[in-house]
Amino acid sequence: MANSSLTSSLNRYQPYAISAFRIVVGLLFACHGAASLFGLLGVPDNATVDAGTWPGWYAAVIQLVGGTLVLLGLGTRSAAFISSGSMAYAYFKVHQPEGLFPLENSGEASAMFCWAFLLLVFTGPGAIALDNLFSRGAGASDSARSNDDRSAGKGRERATATA
Repeated sequence: MANSSLTSSLNRYQPYAISAFRIVVGLLFACHGAASLFGLLGVPDNATVDAGTWPGWYAAVIQLVGGTLVLLGLGTRSAAFISSGSMAYAYFKVHQPEGLFPLENSGEASAMFCWAFLLLVFTGPGAIALDNLFSRGAGASDSARSNDDRSAGKGRERATATA
């Protein structure tokens, strides 16, 4: 019984936890892009990528723009999909040839970002996102609506079973 109560409490806050996750992942990704493009955040100027160079400059632009969009929750699923693909490319083309496992090839960040963004493609932006302002049900996220739908479905199942 207590487990059911805990689960329902956690489920109620799930859309907000997804938003917090999205904001942190987007911020960290945008910081990587800003550091690579502009030498910000403690990165020496000589560590920036030259404009137009493949693939570094394009990856940095995707990091800055994609990270900012994900952070704001604007076009979240599309930005997360492109960002995830960018990190998969980075892992397999840059890191994986150096060794099989991420700890061997320094590809942990690429792998983690790739999977975090792929998760956001499927979960959506959460409750607190600009996407929600532009959706049909302004103020309610896809995640919150799907959770409400599932809860309503369980109630109908119980009512049907008792009838």
